[in-house]
Amino acid sequence: MTKPEETVVSIFKPRGATMRSETRVIALVLTSWLAAVVGSQVVVCFLEYFHQGAILSHWTFFNLPIPFWITGQFLPLWFILLCVLFNFWMDRHAARNLDGALRYRIRSRREGGN
Repeated sequence: MTKPEETVVSIFKPRGATMRSETRVIALVLTSWLAAVVGSQVVVCFLEYFHQGAILSHWTFFNLPIPFWITGQFLPLWFILLCVLFNFWMDRHAARNLDGALRYRIRSRREGGN
């Protein structure tokens, strides 16, 4: 049995303002991740070929050559930072905009709850 058209949720056809803003932030995070990966490799390649990269391979950071540190250490740290920022954004956004979210309210004793 197939689902009705109204209940199909897709990242390519977001429904509602909340999902549209979430997909924009996801696209921004993925774009910045791609820019960091490709950009760092382009910079390293440019410095290696056009400036006789001997200097680049002699510089170290935490006892690792700079190109290795950028690729092996900085890019995973950048990804973790992007994930943390995305989670902070989602928490803040979800607290402000709860349209379409399931909300449960617990009544206090003053409001007549048991």
